[in-house]
Amino acid sequence: MKALPSPLTRLCRVLPLVVALGLGACATSPTAENDPLEGFNRGVFAVNDALDQAVIRPVSYGYREAVPEPIRDRVRDFIANLASPVVFLNDVLQGEFDRAGITFTRFWINTIGGLGGLVDVASSVGIQRHTEDFGQTLGTWGVNDGPYLVLPLLGPSNPRDAVGKVVDIFTDPMTYVFGAHGPDWGPYALTGTRIVDGRSRIIRETDDLRRNSFDYYATIRSIYRQQRADDISNGRTKPGSKPSYPGQDGN
Repeated sequence: MKALPSPLTRLCRVLPLVVALGLGACATSPTAENDPLEGFNRGVFAVNDALDQAVIRPVSYGYREAVPEPIRDRVRDFIANLASPVVFLNDVLQGEFDRAGITFTRFWINTIGGLGGLVDVASSVGIQRHTEDFGQTLGTWGVNDGPYLVLPLLGPSNPRDAVGKVVDIFTDPMTYVFGAHGPDWGPYALTGTRIVDGRSRIIRETDDLRRNSFDYYATIRSIYRQQRADDISNGRTKPGSKPSYPGQDGN
């Protein structure tokens, strides 16, 4: 068996250091916004934003304009179907067995009846998709989110969600499919497709946020926190009202 792709190895080496740094700062210099690393975070945010404006947004815009919407929808459905095992595991870990049943049912309906997940047949018959990750699972277990963090390339996060990202990588069957049988460039292609497809769907929203926000960094920080709180509660905190963080799907 080949080793895990090198980006995964690097990610798992870096994230624990970032988490430790964040936890240490939280213990020594809390702020009203729970953002004791704001100076560092703003610097990383600026770099991420520059990369987005120079590369990710133009590529995503070109993808949206060049690829017909039906094909883009098939790409999104396929990516979502691949994520089903991670969603299912976290449904179970949270004790959300009804939602786990929904995820399990959706996966097999879409895999068998939807050409390997290219068509979201399940939604068309009323079985709607939701998302879960290990950061949300930790939240339901009562783990505090800790200080706000902006991770290089990965964007808004916190120590709890950073740990969750690592766990999700190692519980995702695709990690081992690519590690054992897939091409070396497979993880890069899948990650790049996820980024470009997700970004292409929120271009207008993020442009509006940038244009209308007095402090774009603070706006994103606030939206991210609201979104994560709503994700953890599965939308039960404010029925009928759900904030939307750019790049994330709702529950």
